[in-house]
Amino acid sequence: MRTYRNIAKLSVLVLAFAVMNTLSLAKTNEYKFKVHNNTRQAIKKLQVSEDGKNWGYFDIGDGIAAGATEELIWDKSTDNEKCEQYFRVQFANNEWSDAVKFDFCEKGLVLEVN
Repeated sequence: MRTYRNIAKLSVLVLAFAVMNTLSLAKTNEYKFKVHNNTRQAIKKLQVSEDGKNWGYFDIGDGIAAGATEELIWDKSTDNEKCEQYFRVQFANNEWSDAVKFDFCEKGLVLEVN
């Protein structure tokens, strides 16, 4: 009977370790980048596109103030998309920047908006 208890305890420990390991791996797949607004106008919208034709919005809340830097995190729904994406912003005066292609999988990426 003592052997069965030891096997049960060992099984619980192995299961707990497997769950913790899985959770830690899930956190490492979070793709982040920073946007530095190097202009005199606030950024009010940020869009990305794989093909430069179909655009999706990044949630930037109230925007990115002039001179500010914000860290953005990709939504998990984009995990199967390509790393290279087009990027453009809309300023407070409603003008759009030109679309520029970046590799968002690059660690420590900071997009400078000029």
